[in-house]
Amino acid sequence: MTTEPAGLTGDDGPPADLRTLMAAFPTGVSIITTSARDGAHWGMTCTSLCSVSLDPPVLLVCLRCGSPTLEAVSDSGQFAVNLLHAQARPTAELFASGAPDRFERVVWRAPAGAAGPHLTYASHTIADCSVLSTQVVGDHTVVLGKVDVVTPIRLQRPLLYGLRAYASWPEPAPVPSQMPSRTASPVASSVPSRISPERPAKLSSAPTPRKHSDR
Repeated sequence: MTTEPAGLTGDDGPPADLRTLMAAFPTGVSIITTSARDGAHWGMTCTSLCSVSLDPPVLLVCLRCGSPTLEAVSDSGQFAVNLLHAQARPTAELFASGAPDRFERVVWRAPAGAAGPHLTYASHTIADCSVLSTQVVGDHTVVLGKVDVVTPIRLQRPLLYGLRAYASWPEPAPVPSQMPSRTASPVASSVPSRISPERPAKLSSAPTPRKHSDR
């Protein structure tokens, strides 16, 4: 695992309005979780998630520099990506709030071999990843992770975030034959295909969440 600073160029003139640009680019919503060596659990809401390579399977996430979650990910060398379903918006807001008791207010599991807590009620799919490298870019750190295990949890529309609001995928969930065929962890078969979801909140009542937060 390496950490390399990245130089930034183009400092002349006013800064680009990146928030406005990215607000117009809807993405899925995930929660990155991990466990520190002292046993403490950490996690944060993240929309900066991108696939990098299929062979080997690699993805990247961007985490705020100085965040406890990033420190725990760097220390443990692993993390879990919990992809949230459409009715898990309260969990997304909770993990973006910085609440210290977030793991006491959600249902989660830590099965053997898990790279971080699995948010089994809030997720439709979970990936366990090993850190390959990190690179500091401005006020965030890019974390490259090798995907070791993908665990489908349930057929459910994904939660989306864009235009500073949450929404769900407009099309019905795929039929079982369209679900990912990658090898799932042994715990996948022990998790019910459908679990009573969390109560969704109305979009109009939501505060504007931070993109990444786990203060």
